[in-house]
Amino acid sequence: MAVTTYTGYSEASIKKWTGVWETSAIPVDLPTTTPVTLGRIVTSILTAGDLLRIHAWARVTNDAGYIIGVGWYLKGYEYTQAGVVNPYFDVGTMNGENVSPVDMHHMPLHNTTLWEVPEAWNGKRIVVCFRADAHTTAWEPGDTLTVDQGYGQFWIEHLKAA
Repeated sequence: MAVTTYTGYSEASIKKWTGVWETSAIPVDLPTTTPVTLGRIVTSILTAGDLLRIHAWARVTNDAGYIIGVGWYLKGYEYTQAGVVNPYFDVGTMNGENVSPVDMHHMPLHNTTLWEVPEAWNGKRIVVCFRADAHTTAWEPGDTLTVDQGYGQFWIEHLKAA
């Protein structure tokens, strides 16, 4: 593992999500390809070499009565106009854990990353999304994980290259 030291950056802005999560429930099903967006933040205009320090956490509750696998991650897409969702790309790593109704009834979903803006994104804005998916072979139609409103944070610190 290599360590990279970033020097000469100044803080341009911090954007913090506030309010309620975009969904109150994550549907439980068999495939791992049915995520929902918990929250999203639109960045200011980016310059190649800038850094985005992204922090997101939420809490889910399992009242389904069986173990459910949960995957959560940060994705991004190019902001072109409000309401348009363009193709997603990875911003951070994928995380996963099983939430049990007995051993871990409430489970925090944490994701933090430092994303360096590549040359291809120079002069553009992106939408960073905090997403999650719930899956199990024991699922029953209509089962969900509750996304606990009032718990969590989601913010992006934009650091400008000197």
